[in-house]
Amino acid sequence: MAARTAPRPKPTAARGWTRRLIGWAIKGLLGFVVLSVLWVLLLRFVPPPITLTMLGDVPTGHGVTKPWRSLSNIDPDMPRAVIAAEDSRFCGHNGFDYAAIANAARRNAQGGRIRGGSTISQQTAKNVFLWQGGGYFRKGMEAYFAVLIEALWGKRRIMEVYLNVAETGIDTYGVEAGSQRYFKHGAAKLSGREAAQIAAVLPLPKQRAGIAPTGFTRRYARTIERRIGIVRREGLDRCLN
Repeated sequence: MAARTAPRPKPTAARGWTRRLIGWAIKGLLGFVVLSVLWVLLLRFVPPPITLTMLGDVPTGHGVTKPWRSLSNIDPDMPRAVIAAEDSRFCGHNGFDYAAIANAARRNAQGGRIRGGSTISQQTAKNVFLWQGGGYFRKGMEAYFAVLIEALWGKRRIMEVYLNVAETGIDTYGVEAGSQRYFKHGAAKLSGREAAQIAAVLPLPKQRAGIAPTGFTRRYARTIERRIGIVRREGLDRCLN
């Protein structure tokens, strides 16, 4: 007579709930991926209507100034200025400058002022899709969106969006708004000096003066202005042509 096999144990209620939770988590993750890809694809063609950083300025009662300008309507020295100041390898990396990240980590380990190694792609991802502030979760999301925009937008669109959503002063977003505020003309007519002054404001836009800067901001702007020529001569902005 053949041996009788023991019956399979029935799944307990706890195991059933665990399987459901895992299933929901997988579906939620897949849903997030699909929606985020569609969101990024849409913003490849449509200007971001508003960002979380802009929404944070609404309670001040001053409103948000953010006129949109295509990259072709922004003086070429402006993207050169932000490449010189923020991300000299912008045209050569895939969204992450590993050498800059390593250097920042090494400097931070020595103490003093905390420095970052974020690229323009990472800053654009943060400014458009996320919120300000640190934390590992936010940094992870920033990396995820940086990969998406590098793959789906390309360098020219990344630079265009960055120059339109970056905070350039209190309640002021984008280089067009900054140019109008500080120099009383549009971003299409920026001089190298003016572009450098706006770029010098970007790390601390609520604290640094875009016009008649003093101290560190003035020295930093002069350094950026000199570097604009290097960016032009060495073709560090070649991916924007």
